[in-house]
Amino acid sequence: IWAPSTCSSESVSHADVNRQPGNSMPKRKKSAIQYRFKVKLKRRRSIWRSVVLRGDQTLDDLHEVIFSAFDRGDFHLYCFYFPNAAARRSQSGKQPKSYISPEGFQPFEYDNRESADSATLDELRFRVGQTFEYLFDFGDEWWHEVTVESIDPSESGATYPRIVAQRGDSPPQYPEVDE
Repeated sequence: IWAPSTCSSESVSHADVNRQPGNSMPKRKKSAIQYRFKVKLKRRRSIWRSVVLRGDQTLDDLHEVIFSAFDRGDFHLYCFYFPNAAARRSQSGKQPKSYISPEGFQPFEYDNRESADSATLDELRFRVGQTFEYLFDFGDEWWHEVTVESIDPSESGATYPRIVAQRGDSPPQYPEVDE
């Protein structure tokens, strides 16, 4: 089963992403829509990955394919933020929507957070060109900008999620520090 809790730097490869993630959620009806996302490292925008998921998959599934695509080997909490930072700053007084890793999700009465496995991509009503943010590891703060590149009919027989394009080598999850 391919899941963050079973990943290690030795066992995860780009080929592993083409297997369906293990999921305790009930089976959903397969969506007729696929979403292509371009995921860039915010501090190194020349490093990016394009990934495709079906609409019945969740932000937790998107996290798992990003985790694999950027060669992460050590699991940490994560969060998706809607809208992106620039749009959040222009919405004074409005609470941004965020989806946090299921392992770290604690519902609070007065916030606008949900579990990343709570809504399918179809339910999020994405539109082409929309951007949002993904933060992996609240300590080391790996910020990513995610852009919806395309929304198309899903491909019969295709494996989801999958990595379809990439540029640049992934920086190490824990850069070596000179002492």
